[in-house]
Amino acid sequence: MCFAQFHACVLQKVFALLSRGTFRAGKGMIRSTPMINTARLTLCAMRPEDFDRFAEIWRDPEVVRHVGGTPRTRGEAWDSFLRNAGHWQMTGFGQWAVVLQSNRKLIGQAGFFFGNRSLGSDFDSFPEAGWVLAPEGQGQGYGFEAAQAAHDWFDRVIPGPLVALIDAGNTVSQKLAAKLGYSLLREAEYRDTPVHLFRRNGPPARV
Repeated sequence: MCFAQFHACVLQKVFALLSRGTFRAGKGMIRSTPMINTARLTLCAMRPEDFDRFAEIWRDPEVVRHVGGTPRTRGEAWDSFLRNAGHWQMTGFGQWAVVLQSNRKLIGQAGFFFGNRSLGSDFDSFPEAGWVLAPEGQGQGYGFEAAQAAHDWFDRVIPGPLVALIDAGNTVSQKLAAKLGYSLLREAEYRDTPVHLFRRNGPPARV
């Protein structure tokens, strides 16, 4: 499939979801990336000057251990960097840069996207959530803080089901997904790797 055909397929999918109400963008679909502040983090648009750090994160073997397993080349990271910027323009949602407020350092990303993974209509038809942190940002609660803020935004602006794909061996992300309100949809294999597919119908009950 050439790029033009793929691009047309993605647009067709988004418009089909919008027309049948599976994906609701609401009035005045957001095209720019909103800024979100939490107690310790800022979720914001990725800027051109963030790319070197973005590429550094994605070439770290520890970062990709449960995300494909292979460090990304600078070219692959650039494709991903541009794809996220375009995703906001095409769909009204996407992934944020996760920045530490204490030193303004980019430590990862979190948000939503259409993965077009060919895993079935029970998964591919819905926006997919994802979160990635550099090793120095792990183990301090930043992942949940960022993902929770992103999900709060989604629930407020684009309410509806979400899905997530998590490596079968990534128990940390599986526990984080459960805290966010995800439950196991089914087990599957993606690119020869066992994965768990999750679905979230809405925010979990707050106690």
